[in-house]
Amino acid sequence: MADTENLTCYIHPNRETLLRCNKCNRPICAQCAIQTPTGYRCRECVRGQQKKFDTAHAGDLLLAPIIAAGISFFGSYIPAFLGFFTIFAAPFAGIVIVEILKKLTRNRRSQTLIVITTAAAVLGSLPLLVIRLLPLWVSLQSGGFSIYGLLPLVWQAAYSILVSTSVYYRMAGIFIG
Repeated sequence: MADTENLTCYIHPNRETLLRCNKCNRPICAQCAIQTPTGYRCRECVRGQQKKFDTAHAGDLLLAPIIAAGISFFGSYIPAFLGFFTIFAAPFAGIVIVEILKKLTRNRRSQTLIVITTAAAVLGSLPLLVIRLLPLWVSLQSGGFSIYGLLPLVWQAAYSILVSTSVYYRMAGIFIG
């Protein structure tokens, strides 16, 4: 009969466990274990693995938001011409932003770069959305509200949402469809 070793979590020494990190082999409890495609790992090993993928330079963090906001701003004129078809064009604008940035940053990446670029895409799309809100505000104040006056605002908001989510998912490496 084999004697089993009583292991305790290296972070929580009062918790017995049978789990081990599959990278460093330290014992970990169920609360500390992070499931990966290759098995359970401790937080330190997962954190160390993620740091290897942060390759963005300081210049990338300055250049990316300027490019993303600029393209997003110019792309925000799309809803005025396309209306309903904005739902197809806005994700394409997001793809254009990301592909240009990938070339300019030479595919360097980091979580900060993803967040900054997404925020810049949102900010770039907001000026025309605010401008579309003004006629709606005036018509509500005067009592002359029309559903047709609401549609340009809907397409402009759709552009803002779709371009920013497209940028985020493409930058994060998540491809849908």
